[in-house]
Amino acid sequence: MSFFKTSDAGAAADRGSVFDMQKVDPFYNELFKGLRAKIEYKIDMNEIKCIAVSSSITGEGKTLTTINLAISMACTGRKKVLLMDMDLRKGSVAGRLTGIRSRPGLSEFLQGNATAEAIVQNTSNPGLFVITSGKTMESPADLLAGSKFRTLLQDLQSDFDLVLIDTPPIVPVPDAVTISEQVGGFIMLFRLKYTPHYLFRQAIEDLGEERIIGVVLNDEDKKSDKYYNKYYGKYYKQTKTEGKQS
Repeated sequence: MSFFKTSDAGAAADRGSVFDMQKVDPFYNELFKGLRAKIEYKIDMNEIKCIAVSSSITGEGKTLTTINLAISMACTGRKKVLLMDMDLRKGSVAGRLTGIRSRPGLSEFLQGNATAEAIVQNTSNPGLFVITSGKTMESPADLLAGSKFRTLLQDLQSDFDLVLIDTPPIVPVPDAVTISEQVGGFIMLFRLKYTPHYLFRQAIEDLGEERIIGVVLNDEDKKSDKYYNKYYGKYYKQTKTEGKQS
């Protein structure tokens, strides 16, 4: 089964556009490059082709992190990346990407109303593809635990170098835990001064500590900006100036 085109001439108008990482704040961009490097090392060393990104509760920034990470992974040209929105209860990936249609998506496929090929969308970023969540579902855990989703993941991993899955939060609903054995590992979000420690511990216990390949700390104290601006900001401005002179 093939999900991506080998020749896309004239297809740009049909592609959804995503924001350009080069236009994002330079320091923010560098943070994701650092995260990408660490994750690439782990997945290459352990031959992991499917990673889920999750959090213990809502509002920790996992969707935006997953999108940024997918873009960063694809922009190197080393990997064909598929970004999947698996939050069938409250998916938000389609709403954050310009030009991406919300349906058909994963829910339509799982309910037998769309083929796998029909739900994979091209984007304007070379090497980046998207599957949206599709129509909202109230109780998708049984479908996610079924053979249809398992087969889809296996097929996607055959056609893509990396599948990144944005899951629902772990503590409120069982969806992420349901697929825990079907993915190579989880990246967890922890939002500082927001996420209760006991709920984060509960999420780790629900998944199993051995399933966690990394934790991303989000929303660091803004007071630390002075430290980063003093050192990193000076370095960035200097190298930028040197680049113009060379």
